[in-house]
Amino acid sequence: MKAVAVVDGEHYPDVVRAALAELPYDFVGVMLVGGTEKLRGRPDYGVPLVTEPGDAEIAVDLSDEPVLDPRTRFFLASRFLADGIPYVGADFRFDPPALHAFDVPSIAVIGTGKRVGKTAVTGAVARALARDRKVVVVAMGRGGPETPELIETPPTLEDLLALSRGGRHAASDHLETAVLAGVPTIGCRRAGGGLAGMPFVSNVVEGAALAASLEPDVVVFDGSGASIPPIDVDARILVAHDVGSGLNPYRVLISEVVLTMSDAVADEVRELGKPALRFGLRLRPAQPVKGRIALFTTGNVPFGHLDDVVFASRNLSDRAALAEDLRNADADVFVVELKAAAIDMVAEAALERGVKLVFADNEVVPLPGEPDLDELFRGLAPSEVRA
Repeated sequence: MKAVAVVDGEHYPDVVRAALAELPYDFVGVMLVGGTEKLRGRPDYGVPLVTEPGDAEIAVDLSDEPVLDPRTRFFLASRFLADGIPYVGADFRFDPPALHAFDVPSIAVIGTGKRVGKTAVTGAVARALARDRKVVVVAMGRGGPETPELIETPPTLEDLLALSRGGRHAASDHLETAVLAGVPTIGCRRAGGGLAGMPFVSNVVEGAALAASLEPDVVVFDGSGASIPPIDVDARILVAHDVGSGLNPYRVLISEVVLTMSDAVADEVRELGKPALRFGLRLRPAQPVKGRIALFTTGNVPFGHLDDVVFASRNLSDRAALAEDLRNADADVFVVELKAAAIDMVAEAALERGVKLVFADNEVVPLPGEPDLDELFRGLAPSEVRA
């Protein structure tokens, strides 16, 4: 296998030459990544010094601290993985995630973690594209169904309660998207997630086949946490809260654009050569609301624009704290994000008390000076199948 070696000047060149001869690769080049302590002029490694991997099929890391600290090493790994090249070292190996071919125009929304606004962006993308195209969303989650599940029409509260009482996670991402985006949605499951975002086990490939059978104009794939749908899509949008840790640079490099709520993250993304747009979230009830509101969310989405909020809980994902909040909530309407314990706890409590329940959408809004997001989304999704 043709290989490029990653070396530093803290090793004597003769030590590196001996290692290159011993290792089971056909080395076609050496990338010198820094360090000068053991170098006397231009080093001779027996193979050419290069700045790019060329036709190498694998990158072999023969460097070490202090030249390559963990952050720098993960960045290098990200660069190679984004080029489709495995990256190996003395006690590690990273392989590019295997992506399955898909012959329908497609776009994926991925994230750097949980609760970064990814599902809200997926809904916004689906609504923007659905103006003049037939859109299907394929969402994967840790609470998804055993076999891919098609939701053709938005589920009602009664439908979600029935699912919850049957032991299902009735606030899974595909159900949230079906309710709030109003497009056909296919729910899938995944277990585990690698550092580069590959699920250990998932049924997303089967979900993609189901989506293709519906003959849509475009399919939107929704990631799960930091896991990436294992599909070779036409474009990706990364929703990021941190792009410097681990293999997050890889997620940046394989995406067409990055959305973030952080100015600092936007600057880091641009340093990686990718466009970054800043956005915010604003809680919006899916129906008109009258009366005193008790609000239930998972995080810090602003709601100051809502009138008559008399109680607010941010503990939707903390069941013990949420139970205490529900005991203290006194309102005419419960407004709740469709996440975590929204159905099995908040909706059940509202039903028991005879209180109206309204779902809340996280509306994606560009920050001042940023371009129109709907136009961005529509421009990213191709209108024709790849040749």
